[in-house]
Amino acid sequence: MKSLFIRSFSYLFGLMIVSFGVTLTILAGLGAGAWDALNVGLAHKTPFSVGNWVIFVGIILIVVNSVLTRSKPILVSLITILIIGYFIDFWLLIVFPNSLINEFFLQVVILLVGVVIMACGASIYMQAKFALIPIDGFMFALRDVLGVKIMAAKTIAEVIALVAAVIVGGPIGLGTIIVTFSIGPLIQWFYPHFEKRLNWEVVQ
Repeated sequence: MKSLFIRSFSYLFGLMIVSFGVTLTILAGLGAGAWDALNVGLAHKTPFSVGNWVIFVGIILIVVNSVLTRSKPILVSLITILIIGYFIDFWLLIVFPNSLINEFFLQVVILLVGVVIMACGASIYMQAKFALIPIDGFMFALRDVLGVKIMAAKTIAEVIALVAAVIVGGPIGLGTIIVTFSIGPLIQWFYPHFEKRLNWEVVQ
């Protein structure tokens, strides 16, 4: 029972932290990660919010992943995108409405803090071993279909998102490069630390 509670807490708290990190990278105004830039670009061209597009794009990816892997859609992933989507809107629309940062140094600091928080949150939520974010599912689907290594699949997925973000006018810039190349190593660093801590809590 305690194990399930800790896993559930890790899942919800981790996703909340991820959404906060994503929000900071968007607010920094230096360019967001490819998928986040896509959602922001779509939000600017439609009546829907960034969080709404996180959910819409996630649903599309769930269907695409199902087609690529020729398996049933992983509907439980809807929980993940709903949580992230609503939390991103909470941070952007309620906590930081109309926030505008013009000082470059402050933009860089907020961007870097956002990336670290994203990696930290991802490391926490993955400890629960519940549903994957559809973006991660897309990466694994590409790996299986194309027969490539996971890093190659991740690169392909990011390029697809990047091209789509450019097409819809999403915020692409320095931040996009930083997020793309730093998030993986940061998660790799954070993950074992949280794994040891949470496993100890479960044992206790």
